[in-house]
Amino acid sequence: MAALSTVPSRASFGQRISWGPLTAALGILLFLVAFLILPVAMVIYVAFTDPGSGQLTLANFMDFFRSALFRESFYNSFYVAAMSVVLATIFALPLAYITSRFNFRGAVLIQTLGFVPLIMPPFIGAVAMQLLFGSNGSVNLLLRDWFGITLPFMEGLNGVILVQSIHYFPFILINLSASLRNIDRSMEESAQMLGSHGMRLFRRIVLPLAMPGYIAGASLVFVKVFDDLGTPLLLNVNNMLAPQAYLRISSVGISDPMGYVISVILIVCSIFAMWVSISAMRGKDYSTTQKGGGGLSKRDLGALETAGCYLVVLALLAIVLAPHIGLLLLSLGTVWSFSVLPDGFTTEHYAVAVNKAWPFIKNTLLYAGIAALIDVLLGTAIAYLAARTTLIGRKWLDYIAMAALAVPGVVLGIGYLRLFYSVDMPFTGAPLATWWGIIVIALATRRLPYALRSCSAALQQVSPSLEEASENLGAPKVRTVRRIVLPLMAAGLVAGFVTSFATAAVELSATIMLVAQESDAPLAYGLYLFMQSAAGRGPGAALGVITVVIVGLATYFAQHLVEKARREQSASAGSH
Repeated sequence: MAALSTVPSRASFGQRISWGPLTAALGILLFLVAFLILPVAMVIYVAFTDPGSGQLTLANFMDFFRSALFRESFYNSFYVAAMSVVLATIFALPLAYITSRFNFRGAVLIQTLGFVPLIMPPFIGAVAMQLLFGSNGSVNLLLRDWFGITLPFMEGLNGVILVQSIHYFPFILINLSASLRNIDRSMEESAQMLGSHGMRLFRRIVLPLAMPGYIAGASLVFVKVFDDLGTPLLLNVNNMLAPQAYLRISSVGISDPMGYVISVILIVCSIFAMWVSISAMRGKDYSTTQKGGGGLSKRDLGALETAGCYLVVLALLAIVLAPHIGLLLLSLGTVWSFSVLPDGFTTEHYAVAVNKAWPFIKNTLLYAGIAALIDVLLGTAIAYLAARTTLIGRKWLDYIAMAALAVPGVVLGIGYLRLFYSVDMPFTGAPLATWWGIIVIALATRRLPYALRSCSAALQQVSPSLEEASENLGAPKVRTVRRIVLPLMAAGLVAGFVTSFATAAVELSATIMLVAQESDAPLAYGLYLFMQSAAGRGPGAALGVITVVIVGLATYFAQHLVEKARREQSASAGSH
């Protein structure tokens, strides 16, 4: 028994850690308070403050709801977000069901192509969609010639809905496909034995069991569309909440309370959408009786059924890949106006884009690289503190970091302007809000949840017994983490870095508020500037294609590392 007492218990293993984790936790908390909690709190405080007397008041919100423009903007934002969910569902549901339900060639390719829209910023696709589906775009020109009609695909709010639903529908596709793969096959077989087939089986059994994945994806689509800034601005649709917040702050000034009131409403609506998605699942049982569920039983298709499925899939893919096709044509076209296709083709736009946009590219590599590094460091520390220590309140670090998902980029940008504009930098005396480092911090704060989830998943694959063994052999905690834990987490850390980098590289909502001078602007801001003029759209499209390739390669690289880590884990589990 005496020998057994020399082996540290799991409790003492955590309790031996004291000042190191505590210092790290306080440092992380200080970062989150300074760059997430305080900016958001400042926005909320100003929204409830009277500009003249400085006293707390509800008058600003009353003024908001008295304004016809703001009421219309609130309605339009809610309408666009809701209709985007509906249209995104129409795109995602057939693709998810067909590829999960039937055996036919190309299912993996179809799923892969269905994820492609996520790697391009929606505001870039908006320009390409105008050329394809606008009143004088390719599709309407053909409809006018053939049938004498013109359809308002891109008119007003319709254009925002179409662009946003195409860009964000992969969130529903990814989550719904995962849910369909986890459905217990025995439930479907039992329903079939009781006489349920076809649409009745789908409506009564399959869809309800897949509902958790669908609601998770739909809530993400709603929040992303509700908060998006770039797409409405490029389509000249300003009567929505996010554009109104940006326009009030950029035109009236950072002292205008209406920009802050709109920001608070954006936050509340984002939190409300997430709460609704959680509440919809509460009290309902979607569990399966076997591990992994087994997925839906796939069946072979007849000749006519195969042709019908391919027709549906190809039609949907043609629509959701239209922005990429249009962007590629625009980047290679000489002149594209009032014609189905460009008048000619050239590669000159790419040369112009690289020459003129090199400062934007260089800034993006620097900003997104530093932000991703910060995210991996913070994500690893938060994941380790939450999973491997017994610090009181350690889970709150995870909760606060993940709360960044509910904060729209435009709100964070406004908060940074208000909080840091009155703080002067040392030596130069310029406002801290005009420093390019603030853009880096904004990107890091916005993308921290992505890196945190990758780091947490990677740490879960490292057994605590390996650390215990290292410490029992006399290795200090720091050395154990450096020599044992981090190397085993390497694939997940790189995946988190790449994911954070790729998403930060195309961030516009926060950065558009914080760019003080064009020389400090990142790539997304440069793309927005290019797309403002007809002359710049060719080079802007070329730059957009380059961005899509970079982000696509980064996404593929991250996915490859994740799959490699899973295979290694499976092989290790099999060997033991």
